[in-house]
Amino acid sequence: MNDLATAPLAEIIAARLTAALAPSQLEVINDSHQHRGHLGDDGTGESHWTVVVESAAFAGKNRVARQRLINTALADLLVHRIHALAMKTRAPGE
Repeated sequence: MNDLATAPLAEIIAARLTAALAPSQLEVINDSHQHRGHLGDDGTGESHWTVVVESAAFAGKNRVARQRLINTALADLLVHRIHALAMKTRAPGE
């Protein structure tokens, strides 16, 4: 898909993280159904997410530094489209 602005949010998240971190493993999990009707549920079904990322870019970095890399890659989405993002990060071999 050429226009990521019209892609489902999972595809956009995956594309952004792939470009920023070249992950060896990446899972993008939509948790929105677990939060239906709760604060932050915007009705789109794309408000709450978990990402599981394994990347060499995380080697030697602590948890906060790893999360900052993800937050940077998804910055505008976190402001406008993602209400909650859980992150599981690891470097290869961890």
